[in-house]
Amino acid sequence: MDAASRHHVTRTGVSGGPSLVFAHGFGCDQHMWRHVAPAFEDEFDVICFDHVGAGASDLSAYDPHRYADLSAYAHDVVELCRELDTRDTIFVGHSVSAMVGVLADISQPGLFSGLLLVGPSACYVDHPEDDYVGGFSERDIEELLAVIDDNYLGWSSTMAPLIMANPEQPELGQELTESFCRTDPEIARQFARVTFTSDNRADLPQVSAPTLVMQCRDDAIAPLGAGRLVHESIPDSTFVQMNATGHIPHLSAPQETIAAMTAFLHRA
Repeated sequence: MDAASRHHVTRTGVSGGPSLVFAHGFGCDQHMWRHVAPAFEDEFDVICFDHVGAGASDLSAYDPHRYADLSAYAHDVVELCRELDTRDTIFVGHSVSAMVGVLADISQPGLFSGLLLVGPSACYVDHPEDDYVGGFSERDIEELLAVIDDNYLGWSSTMAPLIMANPEQPELGQELTESFCRTDPEIARQFARVTFTSDNRADLPQVSAPTLVMQCRDDAIAPLGAGRLVHESIPDSTFVQMNATGHIPHLSAPQETIAAMTAFLHRA
């Protein structure tokens, strides 16, 4: 099976134009970009895909040994871009996919002409010795992973609305809950462990692509300090503090998300 089929690629927009590749976060799939990606179809070759193990990807391709760290996901992105023959490629990564994009850029310098990182965190664990606030203590992460191992569906229904925030739009929290619950529990457990125990802080200075860091307010997963660290560590980075709240602005505030992306893409 080719990479496009394996990742259930959807390709729209301008054939042969500059490519805009959208990568989803934990417990999600490409459908999460439905309010944002179409806004760029008049100008870009728009590519959405599902990570192996998510959405409508080929679940039989999921190997827990291969996907034991984020580098495998980065390799998939590189392979996908090569197979699709993308050009002037901009990678848009949400949450954990932000670091997938970082690792792909480092492994293949020049592959991306830009990185747009939505709600990024290079490390979810606090490191007081470095004055770093990732948002979770080591004990928090241990307890979170234990709950996911013990009762993934229960964790999903409790945590999804908190991650989404925006309680005035309860349908968004419900959508995220349903997305989490559609994910294969065994794959979700491993991906959660890979996500929340990764520390990519030392990788950030190696990023060569111009980068936009999009930081939301009241983000329970990627607090301000995490986004600031990503911005300050990447050599050519622009930081945007959004008015959007929660962790998934492409659902809760798509117009603001589109505006921030457009401003960066059209920078002089």
